Amino acid sequence: MAADTIRKFAFTTIALLSFIQSSIGIELLPPNARADKVIVLKQQRVLMLLEQDRVLKTYRIALGGNPKGPKQQQGDHRTPEGLYVLDRRNERSSYYRSIHISYPNTQDRRNAASRGVSPGGDVMVHGLPNGMGWIGNAHRARDWTDGCIAVTNEEMDEIWRAVPDGTPIEIKP
Repeated sequence: MAADTIRKFAFTTIALLSFIQSSIGIELLPPNARADKVIVLKQQRVLMLLEQDRVLKTYRIALGGNPKGPKQQQGDHRTPEGLYVLDRRNERSSYYRSIHISYPNTQDRRNAASRGVSPGGDVMVHGLPNGMGWIGNAHRARDWTDGCIAVTNEEMDEIWRAVPDGTPIEIKP
């Protein structure tokens, strides 16, 4: 129960910050843009959509609450690192739209098995929790996911449209 209270307080605080922010100058991705690769730079907190090695657009992101290092096991709140595929989408997610990342891969499973733990799963690129879209850009004030990659709902609409299932995603430290 305390974790829920803390999370609600954090989101409320972040929401207040969002009222201060300006959304002037936001460049929209053209409706016909199609990415053939996604790159995430965890340390820089960015997700880039690429087409033939040309950056189409860069988004600022929030990561898992324990962002340093690769995901090792279920519940570690880390975002994976490595090569994966954006393999399926969920319009009815608990978060505003989600696109599944193919974590764990074979090596992730082996690493977890060698330590006798579950690698976890259900790692996604997603928007904000349903009903919390008003938080907007302020969600990036801290890393808050369980290991997923989060963007605003408006950004998720662009990513949803531009990234087909089967697109490779490389998540770098």
